[in-house]
Amino acid sequence: MGLVTEVDDESAPTVLIVDNNPMSSLRLTNLFKIRNFNVELCEDGDQAVDEYIRLDPELVVLSLDIPSLDGHLAALEMREHGGESRIVFVAPARMADVARNATFSAGAVAWLQKPVSGESLENVWKTILGTIPDAPGLEDLDELYPDRIQVEADEGPLLPLPLPGTFPLPLPDASLLPDLPVVVPVEASGDKPKKGKKRFMLLMIFGLAIGGAGYAYQQGMLPV
Repeated sequence: MGLVTEVDDESAPTVLIVDNNPMSSLRLTNLFKIRNFNVELCEDGDQAVDEYIRLDPELVVLSLDIPSLDGHLAALEMREHGGESRIVFVAPARMADVARNATFSAGAVAWLQKPVSGESLENVWKTILGTIPDAPGLEDLDELYPDRIQVEADEGPLLPLPLPGTFPLPLPDASLLPDLPVVVPVEASGDKPKKGKKRFMLLMIFGLAIGGAGYAYQQGMLPV
């Protein structure tokens, strides 16, 4: 695939026309049906990339001013996916400079000014059938489109690793701990909140110290 030729209906090439203007889409559809193309239509950039992958068309006619993903970025996504499809941009006169830059960036074979006529298409037809240029804009695609989602192999969720020294310690065997009195925290009275808070903190520290000593005893870190 890659060479657009005029063939019979059974093996007719496919053109994907991407334009959200119904009149423009109708005009382009008629022009390419005259050239014996199978025509597929869509209206936005995201859908255009999906249809490009699904159809693998010989030719893509892509409007620059389309919703969801503009034509330039959609073309770069298509070129990144691969294949030998030829891309032709269409744009109004006011976007002529944008169209020329996008044609170079995405490696499109040509661009046409709207409204496209049979004569203007014929004038660039040999160029459309020519060599597909490189797409230098692919090197800047992540900067041009920083929020795009790249599909990677599903390897399951990545869990955060604990920081060094934060691994949970095993609880000591209660049978190895000496008999200790049970300490019950005493709630502070309403008129002495600060003293009660200090008492509770001391009890917590004392409990942690006992647990740490028991663990050290279990691991043989303390003399018997």
